[in-house]
Amino acid sequence: MKRIAIGLQYDGQAWHGYQKQEHGLTVQDKLEQALLEFATVPLATTCAGRTDAGVHAAEQVVHFDTDLNRMPHAWVRGVNAFLPPSIGVRWAKVLDGDPAVENFFHARFSAQARTYHYVLHNHQVRSALLNGRAGFYHHPLDVERMQEAVKPLIGTHDFTSFRAAYCQAKSPVKLMHDIQIRRQGDLIIFTLKANAFLHHMVRNLVGSLVYIGQGREDVHWMGELLAAKNRQVAAPTFMPDGLYLAKIDYDEKWGLPQEAVSQMPWF
Repeated sequence: MKRIAIGLQYDGQAWHGYQKQEHGLTVQDKLEQALLEFATVPLATTCAGRTDAGVHAAEQVVHFDTDLNRMPHAWVRGVNAFLPPSIGVRWAKVLDGDPAVENFFHARFSAQARTYHYVLHNHQVRSALLNGRAGFYHHPLDVERMQEAVKPLIGTHDFTSFRAAYCQAKSPVKLMHDIQIRRQGDLIIFTLKANAFLHHMVRNLVGSLVYIGQGREDVHWMGELLAAKNRQVAAPTFMPDGLYLAKIDYDEKWGLPQEAVSQMPWF
């Protein structure tokens, strides 16, 4: 039995999130259908992190176990032949060793950090070309105010104020490695890197930062929200359209053929 890791990209607009559902309209459903078509046997998959409906992935990482002998490029081209255009395998790695051994590679549990981008179109009028690919906010936003506001978030904190009510994470305490915010024309790009994220955490953080960028709340408000540990006091969850799972970090010993840096959306 071998463990295969793959890098997966998808445009989330057409899908009801990553995780399998009864209606079959999810990324995992389509991936496992394609694997069945190619391998002719069912293959159960595990991902690094589930994404919601409308959320995209520049690089999701997935693993599955099989006794089939296929070269990495065969997994890439073979599975892609049965996937819809909005989902694609970018790379594959056949991992040496026994998947049954403790501490063997696991797409979710071996991950050391995750990076997300949130792309926000900040203009008076919405763009038809960015529909589904970027969030939208029509009031002017001050990037410098938002950059100042995120400083209290760096480090290990209880992020309860930015956690969805039905989040299934065992603990709200996460390590935020870095948050970068930059403007590129009418686009504002938020890049967040943490050891892990709570359900809706990025979208809830962006929603509160937008309040600060507009001047509706003070720069120190983000730190106050963090200390409050109360979801009710923060801003509403922002739309999913501009959210991209960009990169999953793993130990170099696994030799995964990932991009050297977290990929940016293509604008």
